[in-house]
Amino acid sequence: MLVQLHVWSLYLLQEGGVAFDPRSMWNQMGTPARIVVILLFLMSAYSIGVMIDRFMAYSAARKQSRQFAPAVAGALREGKLDEAVKIADRYKKSHLAKVVVAGLQEFQAHQISSDIPGEEIDASKRALDRAEAIVRAELKRGVSGLATIGSVAPFVGLFGTVVGIINAFKGISNEKSTGLSAVAGGISEALVTTAIGLFVAIPAVMVFNYFTGRIEAFDVEMGNSSSELIDYFLKRSQRGAGARK
Repeated sequence: MLVQLHVWSLYLLQEGGVAFDPRSMWNQMGTPARIVVILLFLMSAYSIGVMIDRFMAYSAARKQSRQFAPAVAGALREGKLDEAVKIADRYKKSHLAKVVVAGLQEFQAHQISSDIPGEEIDASKRALDRAEAIVRAELKRGVSGLATIGSVAPFVGLFGTVVGIINAFKGISNEKSTGLSAVAGGISEALVTTAIGLFVAIPAVMVFNYFTGRIEAFDVEMGNSSSELIDYFLKRSQRGAGARK
């Protein structure tokens, strides 16, 4: 049905002698349709900004995490917690480093000050959970806006379509004519707003789904890192308890 509408509309444009000229179409648009177009372009600009920002953030997080993981693993194998914390501090954009450093710092603090056996493990778990929640919120920043734009933009474009159709019928009423030339301008206005709405919505939905997949992968990586770190803390605590005995 959508294809038939476009074919019919293009026929109307040709029959009515309306050229596909963005400037002339802008001049023919009424104020409501212009507001719709401006709003859609603002949505598009916001989407592009979020896409660029998140692509850069996710790429940096993935790159630095790949460098961070083997470096911190080596320090932990040697039992150098201070060195592991320093390594984590060097990778500010790594989602793994942000989580791991929180657990390491909490474990160190409780090992020094806590008199309750096992308390450092529970405290480290809570610190890791808090860090994961904070990092997850940072990774999701702006992504929900893409989902909103992907859902709303087609309806905003549809509003412009309705306005265009109304103008088309007004043209028929004012010119006392039912020829194709009377509705060609209004149909072209409707097509422009519909096309722009789809142009804004489709990339936003596609990139939102892609980013959602990346965030889920980051969540899995952070969960695995937290679990491995807790296992390391348990083994270290057990070795420390055995040495004290």
